Amino acid sequence: MIKIEKVERYKRHVLFKEIGEAGQAKISAAKVLVIGAGGLGCPVLQYLAAAGIGKLGIVDFDLVEESNLQRQVLFDTASIGKNKAETAREILLALNPNIDIQAYPEKLTPKNVERIFQDYEIVVDATDNFPVRYLINDACVVFNKPLVYGAIYKFEGQVTVFNFQNGPTYRCLFSEPPKKDAVPNCAEIGVLGVLPGIIGTMQATEVLKIILGIGKPLSGKLFCFNTLTNQSASIGIKKNASVVAEIKARGLNFESYEEASFCGQPISEIDLQQLSSKENLQFIDVRELTEMPRIENENLLEIPLSGLTENLWLISKEKKKVIFCQTGIRSKTAVSLLQAQQFTDCHSLKNGVAAFQQKQKENTTENQIEKTN
Repeated sequence: MIKIEKVERYKRHVLFKEIGEAGQAKISAAKVLVIGAGGLGCPVLQYLAAAGIGKLGIVDFDLVEESNLQRQVLFDTASIGKNKAETAREILLALNPNIDIQAYPEKLTPKNVERIFQDYEIVVDATDNFPVRYLINDACVVFNKPLVYGAIYKFEGQVTVFNFQNGPTYRCLFSEPPKKDAVPNCAEIGVLGVLPGIIGTMQATEVLKIILGIGKPLSGKLFCFNTLTNQSASIGIKKNASVVAEIKARGLNFESYEEASFCGQPISEIDLQQLSSKENLQFIDVRELTEMPRIENENLLEIPLSGLTENLWLISKEKKKVIFCQTGIRSKTAVSLLQAQQFTDCHSLKNGVAAFQQKQKENTTENQIEKTN
């Protein structure tokens, strides 16, 4: 049970029958490593520290910059120029002096990952760096630790839990990192300041669910959220046993990647006027099969976003792929997933199904004119 002097601090947790003093004791005994103290890491760290996580590790070699303050809410103007991990530790100890917080002001590398990971039970990926994400994933598989993953891109974010109870891993979804310079960095594309707060808080929630053994952690599901429309989608993730076996076989021989920071892959959007009926096209409708209107087209595949990764074999590698949904939100996510599976020439159709219907009408008119001539 938790100590008497701490009962008042965690009273709102203890009141829950799902948590109680026994649950809060689990939280106080938990050891969580957060990699990255930036936009995602700040809310993750703040809420986990407030919740009373017994040991909290922070990995970040970077220094606070003025442009960080728009979203990295742990820091203030006086933090500029200071190391993020050490500064976050100081601020979090002021919030909760009853917990153990360790700062690692260094880059996570294949050489130090074992040393840093060994004292923790759960790992949180709050980075924006693809090479490090693969290292984190592989280390979690080798050391058998659940990985709470979050990612952001402009106005959209993703959350899932990898390697939970022998579940899917990051490489089961994204087998290989994108090529260097294939995606823009954060400074080039920007990010809505509140977005990492939303996604980071969800990551912290997943951590607590795992510790407490309550609810259903997002294992085997990639939750996607768009802040502009408040639309969300859950994409199923299947475990690739051969990929996992390969990671385990490599053991501590972690792959070294050339370093490059990224926020996410660029999503190609295509306008109605950019398409010609003479192109070698494959249209993919990623709406649910119950959504109306349904469309008939010999070049159209109907694959709901939730089942996209299970039906990749249906998608052409040679054709230009034009993907649409109701409004264009889910189709962007589909493009991102296909790009990660090494599909090229993938485009999200602006304005969704309405644009596709309009294109069909135009093609019908063109065919009628050709027959007349």
